[in-house]
Amino acid sequence: MRLVLASQSPRRAELLDQMALNFEVVVPDIDESQISGEIAPDYVGRLACEKAAVGLGMAAGAGGSVVVLGADTVVVLEARGGSTMGQPDEILGKPRSPKEGKEMLRRLSGRDHLVHTGVAVTDGQRTESRVVSSRVFFRVLSDDEIQSYWQTGEGLDKAGSYGIQGIGGILVERIEGSFSGVMGLPVTETEALLQSLDVDTWSMRNQWLKNSS
Repeated sequence: MRLVLASQSPRRAELLDQMALNFEVVVPDIDESQISGEIAPDYVGRLACEKAAVGLGMAAGAGGSVVVLGADTVVVLEARGGSTMGQPDEILGKPRSPKEGKEMLRRLSGRDHLVHTGVAVTDGQRTESRVVSSRVFFRVLSDDEIQSYWQTGEGLDKAGSYGIQGIGGILVERIEGSFSGVMGLPVTETEALLQSLDVDTWSMRNQWLKNSS
């Protein structure tokens, strides 16, 4: 059984390594545009399934049985007073400029936001997926802190302009939910999804540990 990660995210690869699973990587090219009216959890769930499906097509040519894992993560800044008050919730993607990155951090300062991560696994016959949502609370950040953090370069390629697993962890007061989900791959749910497709994760894990010893 080959396990394939359909993502170029180093954080997701790191988490699979921590799970002690052997895997290959493919990078699917899909349209990540949000459909009009699509809410954030549905959006990441759909993208995770699409990445897994495209990744399966990329990986299947190498032969043998294969399970492909796709994932997607978004940071959501909820509207003040709730989206029912007329203002929609806002998805914060990866910053496109230093100005945008620092503005995201200012907006996250002193308040909470949601992180939704969709995970999907497919073997070509079955597809199983989950969306895991966590709430992250930022402490109040000074302009000097925002500038200093941005200059580390850590937030350049991350949704919401921060990485909780790195220096960005000092910006976070607390979380409610899955730490690994905020990183980009909720490991508990990923393990359950793989097992739901009859992937013998413990045999894979034992072999990984044997090879690395």
